This record gives sequence, C-alpha cells and structure tokens, in this order.
Amino acid sequence: MSNERLVEKARVLIEALPYIRTFFGKTFVIKYGGAAMTDEELKKAVILDVILLKYVGVNPVLVHGGGPEISQWMKRVGKEPRFVNGLRVTDAETMEIVQMVLAGKINKDLVGLINRYGGKAIGLSGHDGNLITARRRGDHLGLVGDVEAINANLLHLLNREGYIPVIATIGAGYDGESYNINADAVAGDLAAALKADKLIMLTDVEGIFAEEGDPTTLISALEVDRARRMIQEGRISGGMIPKVEACIRALEAGVPRTHIIDGRAMHSLLLEIFTDKGIGTMVVS
Repeated sequence: MSNERLVEKARVLIEALPYIRTFFGKTFVIKYGGAAMTDEELKKAVILDVILLKYVGVNPVLVHGGGPEISQWMKRVGKEPRFVNGLRVTDAETMEIVQMVLAGKINKDLVGLINRYGGKAIGLSGHDGNLITARRRGDHLGLVGDVEAINANLLHLLNREGYIPVIATIGAGYDGESYNINADAVAGDLAAALKADKLIMLTDVEGIFAEEGDPTTLISALEVDRARRMIQEGRISGGMIPKVEACIRALEAGVPRTHIIDGRAMHSLLLEIFTDKGIGTMVVS
C-alpha cells in the first residue's frame, strides 16, 4: 500500500475522532430495510458498520422489516398480499407467516451475521420481555397494530451488557395477540422511548428531493413544517411518508437528530455519522 493511501486512511480516522468523542455512550436507532437487506455485499457492510459503532462506544439498536420476503412466502402458500394505504392486510394466517419470516428467519439471520463478524447480538420481538406492547389499528386491516408502549429498560440493560439488540417489528397485545407493525413507525417510537441521540432510516434513495425523482434537488436539511407541507402537497409520497412521519415523531419526543440515508451506498452509516459532510437528508425540528 502506498504512503498516500496510508495517509488518507489516517486522515479519515482523524476526521472521525470528534464524532467518536461526541457520540460515545449515546444510543442510535437504525431502521434497516430495502436493498441493504437483500444485497449480500451491502448486508455485510451494514453489519460491519453496526459492529464498529458498538466497539467505538455507541449503542446501536437495529430495527428491521422484511416486507418483500413476507410477500414471497405468502405467494408460496397461495395467498395474494393485499395492502391498504401501504399497510399489509393481516389475517390470522398471514400473521403466522409474518412471525415466521420476521422473527424466525430474518431476525435470526441478522443476529447470526453480527455474531459471526465479531459482535454480540440478541434477537427480539415485541413478545420478548414485553418489549413492544401494541393495540389493534382497526378491523379493516386485521392484525395490524400501533405501538402502545416500549420497554426501554430491557434495551438499556442489553446495551450496558455489550449486546446489540436486533428487533423484529411484531407487537404483543394485552390479550397476548400478535400484531404486525410498520417497521418505520416502530423505529420512531423506539428512538423516542430510548431518548436516542439519532434515528437513522436506511432506504433505497439518496434522501428527500425538493422535486420528486430529481436527485439534483436533494434536501440536506428538512424542517418539520416543510416536511408536513410536502406530504400534504404529495411531494413526499408512498413509502417515504412513514419514514418522514417516524422522524417527526422522534423529533417531537426530544430526539435531536434524525436522518434518511441511502442504504445502497457502501458503509453509508459510517459516512453519515463520522464525516463532516454526511449524506442523505437530515429531518430537523
């Protein structure tokens, strides 16, 4: 390796130093989804980023979805996925598939990867330690829920003991019923309950654009009032709406920084957290 390359590596480490000092002991909630979950090279990069965060003193909490894989498994058993306003209609049979895919497969795969690459991870769903208590949203959606309460003490305990919590977004009702909850919403509520320093949403675009679909109009910092107007005007739409709403909810609960970044970029978490420029869109109050 040339001296120039070595000097560049040293420069990157020096640039990261003030951020490492600032964020030591802080909690980051990371919503993990999109292409970063399906591309094996990107998946490894995200896992290594999360492990590195833990080793430099940050407490990462990883929240994952799994919508495309749930739909694939539904089709395997002859069920056609149905959605209302972006939410999956979830009958009892679909809920069994959701639990099998999220808690039984994806969650355990992620825990296994973190452990394999040198971290210590524990997989959880809402039923574990009453982590996520949920209420039913409405009969028209079936077993779809909203977060009622978060057991933050459980996650603080795991963080103190050196573990990385990996959370499947299944809520537990007061009657013991399981509820399918939007992963973006869970990430926002978790960040609020944990009094996190950052909420970071990994998605499949560079961030939020002033002109929809035009990457040259990327908004680096988006104020809450402007974000709400853009949603009302239809300039933020589709799957970006729950991400922005989760950021707003976290900000209103006192989380100081929320970010929507491109999970398709290699090591996007480290670029956002430990460099002066950062990437993506920061939603600010």
